[in-house]
Amino acid sequence: MNYTYKINDDILVVKLLGEIDHHNAKTAREGIDGLIESKAPKRLYLDLSAITFCDSSGLGLVMGRMKKASQYGATLIIQNPSCAVSRILNIAGMDKLVKIERN
Repeated sequence: MNYTYKINDDILVVKLLGEIDHHNAKTAREGIDGLIESKAPKRLYLDLSAITFCDSSGLGLVMGRMKKASQYGATLIIQNPSCAVSRILNIAGMDKLVKIERN
């Protein structure tokens, strides 16, 4: 899994690409946390449209970034989750905890 990011004013958009699993979630967690700490956004969008597989590590990644963002006064928004991500978010009930935008 790779990720790209862009920041405009106080909005940080991180696009994750590929598979999120226990082999690669740590790298994404650390990278996104570093961006939150250094950029101090008011809104953090996780664009999950290009995720092809997501296991429980992906859920942990989302929940941990929600907590980290809130510690810095930011709101986490999941953007355009793929079918693979939507399914696991719904099963875990996280669709009720995290704001999800589809466009």
